[in-house]
Amino acid sequence: MSGRGAGTAVLRVSLPVCLLVSAALTGCAADDTRPADPARRAAAESATETSAAPSAEPVKPTTAADHLALAEKVMATQKGWRFAVRGSENLVLQGRTSGATYSATVRRTTGEPWALHSSGSIRSSKGVTRSEAVYVVDGVGYVKEGDAGWRHGPLSDPEIAAKVEDPMAALDTFGDYGDAVSLTTSGPRTELRVRTASAALPAVRDQGVVRKALREFTPTLKQLRAAGVSAPESAITVERAEESLVLDSSTYRVLSHTFRCVLRIPSGTGSIRYGQEVTERTSGPYTGAVVLPEGAVTRGL
Repeated sequence: MSGRGAGTAVLRVSLPVCLLVSAALTGCAADDTRPADPARRAAAESATETSAAPSAEPVKPTTAADHLALAEKVMATQKGWRFAVRGSENLVLQGRTSGATYSATVRRTTGEPWALHSSGSIRSSKGVTRSEAVYVVDGVGYVKEGDAGWRHGPLSDPEIAAKVEDPMAALDTFGDYGDAVSLTTSGPRTELRVRTASAALPAVRDQGVVRKALREFTPTLKQLRAAGVSAPESAITVERAEESLVLDSSTYRVLSHTFRCVLRIPSGTGSIRYGQEVTERTSGPYTGAVVLPEGAVTRGL
């Protein structure tokens, strides 16, 4: 289960598709890591300067970009943050479900370079559980699954990036969505949301949230293709693809981030339903350091 920062915990399960098929289910996908949007940074600095002027009333954010800029600035005031991550992913065929659930605690620093430590577990629909530890230090990802040894590589490596769940990356992701983001405030919460209506894949594939859903789904689709599922992409339906980012409406601190998608793939006389949901909740500040354990590499941050 986005890289961007990256973001993913890979859930590997077994699914019968006519014959018994091993379908690798990939959690939250990785996006490209890059510096903060200059427009959001400028908006945050402008809002801060205006608020600091003794004779001026604080300027309230009105657009999604305003809120993202302030959220980015607020999150950067702490050395780091802790997040609770929960996710699920499944395939359903002829009433039979194959899937997995994921849970982890993520500790993520905010300096440059940023660092991350995630510790959690994956439980398959057959009841098999394995632990997973992920680190990011100096732009390199380190992964240990169950009793297997450590492996590492740059975040540009899709297999490494797919293992990195970076909740802070949602700020950049929503910045990229631009005018597609809706904004609502209700009491202490402000929600930024982007979604797509149910449609055939070709009609919506250029929408940002659908592109993200496809990054999540592609490894599974490759496995289904190998198992004999030959439906073209034009026949795939996006039933749901949505993402939300919830902020504290007074402090602009990130409270939670959720991604959901459902796609349906024709198969024989029926169809296969693919679904994924991942939620990241901010637990509080993190003041510790991220240090690689012995056996990975003797480096830390």
